[in-house]
Amino acid sequence: MRILIATDAWRPQINGVVRSLESLAKHIKHLGVEVDFLTPLDFLSIPMPGYNEIRLACATPGAIRRELEKNYDHVHIATEGPIGLITRNECLRSGRCFTTSFHTLFPEYLNARISLPLSFSYALLRQFHNASAGTMVSTSNLAQDLNARGFQHLLRWSRGVDHDLFTPEARKSFDFPRPIFLYAGRLALEKNVEAFLKLDLPGCKIVVGDGPAGKSLRYKFPNAYFLGSKTSEELASIYASSDVFVFPSRTDTFGMVLLEALSSGLPIAAFPVMGPLDVIGSSGAGVLSEDLAYAALEALKIPREHARSYALSFSWKNCAQQFLDNIIYARTTTKLSKKEKKKSTHILERSPS
Repeated sequence: MRILIATDAWRPQINGVVRSLESLAKHIKHLGVEVDFLTPLDFLSIPMPGYNEIRLACATPGAIRRELEKNYDHVHIATEGPIGLITRNECLRSGRCFTTSFHTLFPEYLNARISLPLSFSYALLRQFHNASAGTMVSTSNLAQDLNARGFQHLLRWSRGVDHDLFTPEARKSFDFPRPIFLYAGRLALEKNVEAFLKLDLPGCKIVVGDGPAGKSLRYKFPNAYFLGSKTSEELASIYASSDVFVFPSRTDTFGMVLLEALSSGLPIAAFPVMGPLDVIGSSGAGVLSEDLAYAALEALKIPREHARSYALSFSWKNCAQQFLDNIIYARTTTKLSKKEKKKSTHILERSPS
């Protein structure tokens, strides 16, 4: 099978969507599937206003139509940006079966940034995704939330982690006051990083990553250590050398960094919201509380080997199989009549590992 994945999120961006797609392509080839990507690198692009790290592709219907005319067995649309929107419209125009995935709570982001009503944003996203044969979502809580908002044909698609890269064995001598409380991810309003940096905690706080809020956060919290963007072995070493991973976001649908931290033997402190509730749950690998400082201090008591052991239940191999199974299921259900399919709004549940 040959699959085209259309995505507006791609290198040089460093985020969970990009890492998920790259890992998927690496592991799904072992299932006899070839994946090609349609990304902003295939077009001229401009920086997104207020968020220069994100490039908006100047994609055209003609260019995407020519790509779709190549010999692909299936099209998956990963994002709702210019590339995703035009690909969706071209698939509908030609009667081509396609699936989508819901990665980001854009309505919450837009509401926080420009006070755009949630109902308006969700209506647009519902129209975008409900035209597909199936929409893949990462967690049960997200699926239930979207189902209640009228999203249809929802399919579970969990995530994995590279256990060989993110390992406790990457631990090195770290010349910072202990205990070390770590945050890794984008520095943006929606990530709620300030909630972490305001905490009264012993030791020190380390921040890995960059983004539009980076400059203001560095100015407001000069006592925190900002290490900039890190990837691969360097990032793995920082995870393994810290004591607790603090995840202050209230709007992430999953949180890839949670799995990376756990796989490195790093217990989690987070709010009891979508994402952490699904990833951590009652596993004992982290502490979820509305009092984030309490969660961070209690997480210090969790054995590192327990965090690592729990992370081993998530694999990219199973993630790739789940993605392929969803596509096969979605393509099969397109044979239903519109009347039958309208009733088929259940959530296809699979193992999260």
